[in-house]
Amino acid sequence: MTLALLLAYAAALIFIGWWSSRRATAADFFVAGRRLSPALLAGTLIAANIGAGSTVGAAGLGYRDGIAAWWWVGSAGLGSMVLALVVGPRIWRIAADQDHRTLGDYLKSRFGDDVRALMAVLLWCGSLAILSAQLIALAGLLETVAGVPRTWGCVIGGVVATLYFAAGGLLSSAAVNAVQAIVLVAGLALALPAAWPSSGLHAALPPSVPSDYWHPFSGGSSGVMYLALLGPSFIVSPGLLQKVYGARDARAVRIGVLVNAGVLLAFAAIPPLLGMLARVSHPSLPNHELALPMLLRDDLPPWLGGLALAALFSAEVSTADAVLFMLSTSLARDLYAGHLRPAATQAEQLRVVRVAAVVSGTIGVAIAIWAGSIVRTMGLFYSVLSAGLFVPVVAGLFARRAGRVQALAAMIAGAVTTAVLQIATVGAGIAGVAPVVWGLLASATALGVALLVRR
Repeated sequence: MTLALLLAYAAALIFIGWWSSRRATAADFFVAGRRLSPALLAGTLIAANIGAGSTVGAAGLGYRDGIAAWWWVGSAGLGSMVLALVVGPRIWRIAADQDHRTLGDYLKSRFGDDVRALMAVLLWCGSLAILSAQLIALAGLLETVAGVPRTWGCVIGGVVATLYFAAGGLLSSAAVNAVQAIVLVAGLALALPAAWPSSGLHAALPPSVPSDYWHPFSGGSSGVMYLALLGPSFIVSPGLLQKVYGARDARAVRIGVLVNAGVLLAFAAIPPLLGMLARVSHPSLPNHELALPMLLRDDLPPWLGGLALAALFSAEVSTADAVLFMLSTSLARDLYAGHLRPAATQAEQLRVVRVAAVVSGTIGVAIAIWAGSIVRTMGLFYSVLSAGLFVPVVAGLFARRAGRVQALAAMIAGAVTTAVLQIATVGAGIAGVAPVVWGLLASATALGVALLVRR
């Protein structure tokens, strides 16, 4: 019964995507015709930002580490505030004036083709990790709650996201995401009071919880350090910036992204608390990332468990379509039209972007079937993306003397340093500092040295 309801919900999402994009053009696919209102922009950003890591992953961190897991989603909210007030309106004006449709278009106009090509490579390598993370979470959810084999869970999520996104790109995604955002926030928000013990959470927790379980800034491996890992990604993420391009004006950017930031900051406490509640009734789970699926299956009334399950399904699928958006539009615009066939027409780009969406979805499903941890997989994506793109994008907006050589030096130094330290230290970093922080420092240093040499 649960699986049938989920499949019906998935079919409804596909229908909404198809209906809203029956006459989609290339401009609709890439930037929704630049007519997203503040409400639609906020909805599509919320749906993109609340995914596997923000729900299943954050609840698992709450189960293991306590309330400090707030920083996993809270860091995204703080980064979104910077996007709303500083970066977003400025880059939207440039995109509207010069008809930019991807972040690669901006990097090309500011630094040249080489920088755009390198960004596209980083994007493809990193984004496939986050796409697989969404499908891993969805597969684990369907396996725990509905008994669906893990492989088929990955396939179901990949097919649903690919079908409604490929219908119309950002135009169809924005309509579907508005429904998904309402379902996912309402479903998990209602689950919290229903699972809350009458004696209070603090009293009901088993004595085996760590001593820092209620420390707001640091508990276990979670805490304020997530701000360095995640915050920059939500300022310069190519997928989020391309959604910002779709706003109808700079005011819509400020309001829509700020609403998204406010929702993220408020929502950030819900998954960790649900994970902590799961520790009350399931104190010995072999895998902490099972906390939320087990809570939905065993500790909620059937109707509410079904709604929360639909919320999680929405979360995983909506973020998967956001990643497909980044991957397919970057391939069609930055690689195909930018390098392989500069004279490509709008119709050709539209065909390529749809084929790229299908190929990306297929590769993401294959990686999800093979890969493991949700949080580890997403951490890899955020680290590489932040270290490789944050400094060049911000320097392009605010440092006039930064050029092609400086941007390339910053991107290469940041990405290579982060990747090497991630592999060499298994993510632990050096001197207690995460690899992504060293990567950002290396990127900023490379930019500064290149500017001095030029001068």
